[in-house]
Amino acid sequence: MAIELKVPEVGESITEVMIGVWKKNVGDSVSTDETVVEIESDKATVELPSPSDGVVSSILKQAGEQAVVGEVIGYLEAVSSSQSTPATTPESPASLQAQSVDVRHRVGSTVIGSVQPASGAGPVMPAAARVLGEAGVSPGAVSGSGPGQRVTKADATSAVSASSSPTASTIASVKSEPQPAMTGTTAISSSEMSRSERQVLMSPMRRRIAERLVEAQHQAALLTTFNEVDMTSVMELRKKFKDNFVDRHGVKLGFMSFFVRAAVEALNVVPQVNAEFRDPHIVYRDFCDIGIAVGGGKGLVVPILRNAEQMNFAQIEQSIGDFARRAADNKVKLEELQGGTFTISNGGVYGSMLST
Repeated sequence: MAIELKVPEVGESITEVMIGVWKKNVGDSVSTDETVVEIESDKATVELPSPSDGVVSSILKQAGEQAVVGEVIGYLEAVSSSQSTPATTPESPASLQAQSVDVRHRVGSTVIGSVQPASGAGPVMPAAARVLGEAGVSPGAVSGSGPGQRVTKADATSAVSASSSPTASTIASVKSEPQPAMTGTTAISSSEMSRSERQVLMSPMRRRIAERLVEAQHQAALLTTFNEVDMTSVMELRKKFKDNFVDRHGVKLGFMSFFVRAAVEALNVVPQVNAEFRDPHIVYRDFCDIGIAVGGGKGLVVPILRNAEQMNFAQIEQSIGDFARRAADNKVKLEELQGGTFTISNGGVYGSMLST
């Protein structure tokens, strides 16, 4: 029985998504609740789990393509758990050699399509396609060493290393070529300078970040002010207790917990900063939901520390550490990115002295 794989609801007001990485290919077995594909929205990346045990029978939307919520992007052939026979029959090396793989694997924001393996080689694995695409090496020049002569990541890495190293014959030919005499500075004509352009498709998250930054220029009341604070006492306190802090709480004592606590105290003193304008009222909040800007795998995200005024230093550091780990893997939940009454962005980790 064929089971539809549909784009799930990924958040309020989100109607369009981009297909991320397919974790399973056609013919692969999958278990109930096992991730089949990643779905990218403008706020986060979510995983689509398998609704049943079965085999992926069809993929209708490739990585990098757009889809709407509720759209069918693939099919799963259900398999009874009592079946003892394997769902798929291994193909012979000869048949694998004749195959070409349509790999739509994203490198950054660029889509690589229809990757053809070398003559006599098997399919190009997704990880290998990424390495070759980043280095600009043609898959046709790579021979596979994996099962069925599949081109593995190790094969791709070796091919890239070989292509980046000049051969002895190349070096010799370069040395033997006559070199023009340097008679002075020669102007380069405009026709000799490269002026090429390239277009890169933005991910939904990147597009929404760009839209929000532009909107902020028109909707937010912009004010920039810089104040210098003596951090000597904080640094001494952190140095004194950092080892004991790790032993007791299993997390390092950083500066962000101090910044969060300072922000909470300041918002209590100046509640107008923690307020929101809802025409015709000003809404004052008795809670502090502090957003922490974190660099994620696909862009900047701002998960929220709910009721930060009730959190101690250990709870703040543990929460920030958890957000950072999950943001790197694009695992932050949508509800964790919504709301927020005040945001802290620490540009010092990137070497910035001042930033807005």
